[in-house]
Amino acid sequence: MYSIPRTSMYTLMLSKELMAASTRPLILSILKRGESYGYQIIQDVKQLSGGSLEWSDGMLYPVLHKLQKEACIQSRWVISKEGRKRKYYSITEAGIAELQTAKDQWSSIHEVLEKIWGPAPQWAAQ
Repeated sequence: MYSIPRTSMYTLMLSKELMAASTRPLILSILKRGESYGYQIIQDVKQLSGGSLEWSDGMLYPVLHKLQKEACIQSRWVISKEGRKRKYYSITEAGIAELQTAKDQWSSIHEVLEKIWGPAPQWAAQ
């Protein structure tokens, strides 16, 4: 599994706005790797971020419901061997298209920030 390296020993605290903006592409990216359920998505985000992103059920499920309403994801109920019901989510073709748009947008912003924050900003020499 992937890990995001920390640049210091302190946990990175993201603003609510940045957290909200990144939620949809993170969920869609996880589901593009394969079907999953809510608790596992929360655990994947925590692991992928090295513990710096900790989502709650109250934050995740409204986004999942909205993505499902927009037909970006679909769900199905599965009954475990123990008889418990668990709702699994998977990405749809519309979700894959939405994810590609998000990736393009985030890449554009990342490129600009890298130019500004990089060791030798190209704009500074002009």
